[in-house]
Amino acid sequence: MTGSDSKTPMTYRDAGVDIDAGEALVDAIKPLAASTKRAGADGALGGFGGLFDLKAAGFKDPILVSGTDGVGTKLMLAFATGRHETIGIDLVAMCANDVLAQGAEPLFFLDYFATGKLETGTAAKVVAGIAEGCRQAGCTLVGGETAEMPGMYAPGHYDLAGFVVGAVERTDVLPKTEDMKAGDVLIALPSSGPHANGYSLVRRIVERSGLKWDDKAPFDDKLTLGEALLAPTRIYVKSVLQLIRLKRIKGLAHITGGGLTENAPRMCPDHLVPKFDYSAWELPPVFKWLQDVGAVSDEEMRRTFNCGVGMVLAVEPAVAQPLMERLFNEGEAPFVIGELAAK
Repeated sequence: MTGSDSKTPMTYRDAGVDIDAGEALVDAIKPLAASTKRAGADGALGGFGGLFDLKAAGFKDPILVSGTDGVGTKLMLAFATGRHETIGIDLVAMCANDVLAQGAEPLFFLDYFATGKLETGTAAKVVAGIAEGCRQAGCTLVGGETAEMPGMYAPGHYDLAGFVVGAVERTDVLPKTEDMKAGDVLIALPSSGPHANGYSLVRRIVERSGLKWDDKAPFDDKLTLGEALLAPTRIYVKSVLQLIRLKRIKGLAHITGGGLTENAPRMCPDHLVPKFDYSAWELPPVFKWLQDVGAVSDEEMRRTFNCGVGMVLAVEPAVAQPLMERLFNEGEAPFVIGELAAK
């Protein structure tokens, strides 16, 4: 018997990678991706690249806008609670709302799902959430990557990243910094909770509280703590995009990591700053609870969490009320939170 004859044959599965599981997941994903198809989408999952036809989507002189993001340690709540159905919505929202802030319509989305051992059922739930997010954002899921990497992640854990490309007509790119002036009104669109930012602090506060994820939420008696804190990030595309096309918005800020303090100034020209009236709205119960249990200062709250504001619009004072009425009719609950002021 030679040395080579004594060796046991090895397979990729022996090394921890299950190709069959990956193929089963692709089969499960195909109808989910098909449910997101929109004008301009061309091709099916399985190719080497996703295709999109800008002309078929109705654009005349488009500027492409790209974005990428993840959901941070909100994933840890999904692992702890075993709830994976909505984390994909968060992923799409974080990307789609970002390109919306530049005036862009989200067109197509790709995801990256990485894990140590592929659990097809869990992954399918995550992708179902991604597909739902794409439907809410009006973009198509054109592809993605599922990476099974033995030894890279703890059992049952995974990581997510998302990538979106949108387009905006050249004349509609935001912000319109040259048109902004002191006195422009800042309109807020409510968030659903912390969205997908500040969760490292959220988890520390929950730990301090002594509560378990399946205990009743102290700030919402209809939900468990885990359910309440996993509320998916709101996607603002359908209510805001029409206002962009009406050329009524001068600037948009997606309130993510850094909170109101860091994000609202990003839409402003150098000579202007957002001036918020923090008495204009009541801090939602989830944030009151987090602040109380964590003894978090007002300043720290405003630079860590969205504090109930998911998106800020800068508009001309004369159009503020009509725009708010239109947003109300679209199911939003807008409110004025301040104005632009000279530095």
